[in-house]
Amino acid sequence: MKLKTVVFALAAIGVMGAAQAAEPIVIKFSHVVADDTPKGKGALKFKELAEKYTNGAVKVEVYPNSTLYKDKEELEALQLGAVQIIAPSLAKFGPLGVRQFEVFDLPYIFDGYEDLHKVTYGPVGKKLLAALEPKGITGLAYWDNGFKVFSANKPLRKPEDFKGLKMRIQSSKVLEAQMRALGALPQVMAFSEVYQALQTGVVDGTENPPSNLYTQKMHEVQKYVTLSNHGYLGYAVIANKRFWDGLPDTIRTQLEKAMKEATEYVNDIAKEENEKALEAVRKAGTSEIIELTPEEKLALKKALIPVHEEMAPRIDKKVIEMVYEATGFDPQKLR
Repeated sequence: MKLKTVVFALAAIGVMGAAQAAEPIVIKFSHVVADDTPKGKGALKFKELAEKYTNGAVKVEVYPNSTLYKDKEELEALQLGAVQIIAPSLAKFGPLGVRQFEVFDLPYIFDGYEDLHKVTYGPVGKKLLAALEPKGITGLAYWDNGFKVFSANKPLRKPEDFKGLKMRIQSSKVLEAQMRALGALPQVMAFSEVYQALQTGVVDGTENPPSNLYTQKMHEVQKYVTLSNHGYLGYAVIANKRFWDGLPDTIRTQLEKAMKEATEYVNDIAKEENEKALEAVRKAGTSEIIELTPEEKLALKKALIPVHEEMAPRIDKKVIEMVYEATGFDPQKLR
């Protein structure tokens, strides 16, 4: 009887162990934008593919629109392991101490997606992601949002039009320098607070890709949108390093496959999503769309390119030069 009892007990433990083993690995994926933006759609695509490729061994919980953490909080939450994956804008890594990422904030450093992808899909991009590891972070991918436009309650055509305006920016010393170069007053503010700040006049204007401008309804409280395409807004999809390294190899391989495909999906739709958002802003009729002449755009470039040199000691001159080499950009042509 005693032997039978032991056998039954061991069998019960085995069943319990099997049940526990069947529990899915939960990945909390937190971000601060809407589901219908490129990043929002990318997070949902990753969820779909990750759960499919792991046959349900992984469950991805997506928390959009700052429902879990605001953009000021999510990096710390990731490092503490409260969430497993986030996709912060590249500007967030400067305050974390990895200032090389601020190269992406430099105005007019990329002349479109083709130049950009030479960096994000190339050795420079990989080198930057590797610099996050000492912070307990594993870099997984770069996701595009798009190129930024200016918005305000006055027309912005020339550098002098920005003088004295309170312009909302992300927390980035490069973006601060950019706004100061235009004579504007940079105002660092969480993304989730921008609409109300624009509505109440706490800030006068901002910069965003059209998809963010439209999905956050900022166009409803901004009279003018200037198609400057002066800077890039993108994201690094990152994981808590301890969590990622601790995954079974087979699971991690499938998640890497899911991330690769989700990245291709996001970067394919980003340009299209921004074009659709801009058209929706036009149709809404609440903001006048300003298309710059070649002369006006050149004047903006000449006003902003000196920021590259000003920020070189902070970012790392070698990193900036690596980007120039990858894209063929020559700032001397604009002086």
